[in-house]
Amino acid sequence: MRKAHKPEASSESEVAAPSVSTRTTQGADSHEPWRWEWVESGVWTERMLAALDNGVKGGKWFSLMDKVYAPRTLELAWSRVEQKRGAGGIDGQSIERFAAQSSRYLGELHEALKGDGYQPQPVRRVEIAKAGGGRRPLGIPTVKDRVVQGALKLVLEPIFEREFMDTSYGFRPGRGCKDALRQVQGLLDAGYVWVVDADIQGYFDNIPHTKLLEQVKERVSDGRVLRLVEKYLKQDIVTQLSQWTPTGGVPQGAVLSPLMANVYLHPLDVELMASGYHSVRYADDLVIACRSRDEAESALAQMRRWCESQGLTLHPDKTQVGDCRVSGQGFDFLGYRFEAGRRWVRNKSLKAFKARVKAKTRRTRGDSLRVIIADLNRTLPGWFAYFQHADRYTFRPLDGFIRRRLRALLRKQQHRPGMGRCAADHQRWPNAFFAEHGLFTLETAHAMASRSR
Repeated sequence: MRKAHKPEASSESEVAAPSVSTRTTQGADSHEPWRWEWVESGVWTERMLAALDNGVKGGKWFSLMDKVYAPRTLELAWSRVEQKRGAGGIDGQSIERFAAQSSRYLGELHEALKGDGYQPQPVRRVEIAKAGGGRRPLGIPTVKDRVVQGALKLVLEPIFEREFMDTSYGFRPGRGCKDALRQVQGLLDAGYVWVVDADIQGYFDNIPHTKLLEQVKERVSDGRVLRLVEKYLKQDIVTQLSQWTPTGGVPQGAVLSPLMANVYLHPLDVELMASGYHSVRYADDLVIACRSRDEAESALAQMRRWCESQGLTLHPDKTQVGDCRVSGQGFDFLGYRFEAGRRWVRNKSLKAFKARVKAKTRRTRGDSLRVIIADLNRTLPGWFAYFQHADRYTFRPLDGFIRRRLRALLRKQQHRPGMGRCAADHQRWPNAFFAEHGLFTLETAHAMASRSR
């Protein structure tokens, strides 16, 4: 596998708006020479990569199915599925069971795909809790379907990556949340403080199949590949009580869904950039940063028209325009709250963090303090690494919350009632006591990170 070596910006403000052309071109001209280093060499030959750079006749790719069912492609796809683990699908087959006879199963998939007889099985749908309350539907394909979707993704992703805009960051190789956040911060620092905070209502569940397939056909002409993609879009969905065939949407949790979601929103990225707007999109989470209210209102109107023309709807309560320098007019993006010239951890993310801490520090937990702190330390550094650019006043209260939970737990272990809030508890178990036991401290980590910037 070719590994990407994308350079990282050293500070949050390095990617400023003036460095992003409003007319950035698509395709090879807008990328760096290392852009294909992430592509699997076992799937994409040097000749195919050259065609990606130079373009193919008519802009469409033919004869791709043999790359999908090639044993090497299926092996690579299986290795990724195995690494990500995950639950079994409707057939009950687990990762472990597949691994025990992987050569046999991969051979069967190869023959079925080669003979154009492969039929995906229904997707098992479950609901998982959302950080801010409510439930989110999650589709779980079978292990075999995840392997085949992974093989499709290995073949199709470079074709569409060549087209995607630099304003898109979600589920793309060499890009991630931190890159998107740096770009947003750069735009705000450059004076683009009137922000359209756009939320597409039920995006993954409402993507129109016909229009999505039309967009895929703009770059892919292999009928067998197109039929396989369509089969996955029309997979039956099964819950404990019912089964149905979806008429739209892509299941959240399926390997191919993030790529298809990006394919469908790509024309919106193109339209916004062609109109001179500065947008930053992570999957279906999008902000447009503008110089004035009028510009922001115009951008929102244009986005609303595009969504309506494509069978989508902006959420009426979660889509807004505001001056993020003003209290109460900020916006949420990728776990952060941008408001009044500062960056905070958004309330939903704080609640989710506290819920994780509470789960690890239940007063009825019978483990020793050493074991509990070790468990907390598996969460705290990673959480801080992502949210370290939040306002500095974020971290001290959270440290206090964690230590209070530990003091209450220690009181319980001594068979004493109370929540660990009294002065005596602070004297018995001062902050230094927990530091001596190795507890990761958010405020200390923030101070050290600030000195190193």
